[in-house]
Amino acid sequence: MAYNTVKFSAKYSYEQNIIYKEKAMKIVVLCGGISTEREVSIHSGSMVCEALRTKGHNAILMDAFFGNAKKDIFDETSDTYDVQKEKARIQSLSKTVDEIRKHRKEFFGENVIEICQKADIVFMALHGKYGEDGLCQAAFDLNGIKYTGSGYLASAIGMDKGITKQIFMAQGVPTAKSIWIKRGESTKLSDYGMKIPVVVKACNGGSSVGVVIVRKEAEYESAIDACFQLDDCILVEEYIKGREFSIGVIDKKALPVVEIIPKCGWYDYKNKYAPGATEEICPANIDEELTKKLQDAAEKAYNAIGCEPYARADIMVDEDGNLYCLEVNTLPGMTATSLIPQEAQAVGMDFSTLCEHLVQLSLKKYHQE
Repeated sequence: MAYNTVKFSAKYSYEQNIIYKEKAMKIVVLCGGISTEREVSIHSGSMVCEALRTKGHNAILMDAFFGNAKKDIFDETSDTYDVQKEKARIQSLSKTVDEIRKHRKEFFGENVIEICQKADIVFMALHGKYGEDGLCQAAFDLNGIKYTGSGYLASAIGMDKGITKQIFMAQGVPTAKSIWIKRGESTKLSDYGMKIPVVVKACNGGSSVGVVIVRKEAEYESAIDACFQLDDCILVEEYIKGREFSIGVIDKKALPVVEIIPKCGWYDYKNKYAPGATEEICPANIDEELTKKLQDAAEKAYNAIGCEPYARADIMVDEDGNLYCLEVNTLPGMTATSLIPQEAQAVGMDFSTLCEHLVQLSLKKYHQE
């Protein structure tokens, strides 16, 4: 099979060789699932699917939980394939997820494994549980299915905020003081040498679901209870007052820095996804020294948990200029206005090219020739 090499170069020391196949590929864009981020995933997936189709690939949108009744769906898709129609169909199924889960043990829906095995690669647009936590990736590994993004181990580590924190501390990634508490253990802050204000987080979650900022003693226990309803392990972290930044890393190289400025409150689920609720400045209005520190910290966090070929690090900077890495997101949001696409745009890579680029970098894991 023929390969060409294309070079993208830009400011901010981002330069990457892309290997791409000349022929169109069969690509499953996998979305939906059963997590609290199902709707966000469907939106990401539909945008990616349309982008890949504009690049000439035979890309289809598929819900991981519901699948598709047509095993030969690739044979039936053509230039008339309607991504938005399929998105609407998948969204219409969302209201039935909870009821179906009561009677069904399997995560993967009809023909999911079979269809994914027929694809050249699966673009992982899943978010949250059973998407970012490594379980889907491990199942694909066992079934010989190629997919975008990190493998099962890095995905599992990145999803668990408690384990991520321990690795950060061991690897020298700057991060806030925190405690990892399992259900049944003491939650008294005095037992751990911590005090209010703190941030309480369910260890496994995304899009700021299960994250509570506690500024008063009276709020602490209710925050603990709320997070334990979502997970058996929670993280209690010292509250960092300062500016929030996000840095995408592709193939071990940091992209331009984004500063995140919510117009009201903090960067919670509502401010992440409500139009106009948050100002995102890319590249961030900061000096070269802080830019390099943030990019270096993001690359270090990415490498610490073994991400490949892309991820996003979220970092706070306090009033004294100290950095605190909050987490690494191994499957960041992928709409045209999501953070990594904004950063890629800043180095001259449009959304469709970015999606194809991530596919090609992911294929390098499987094609080393």
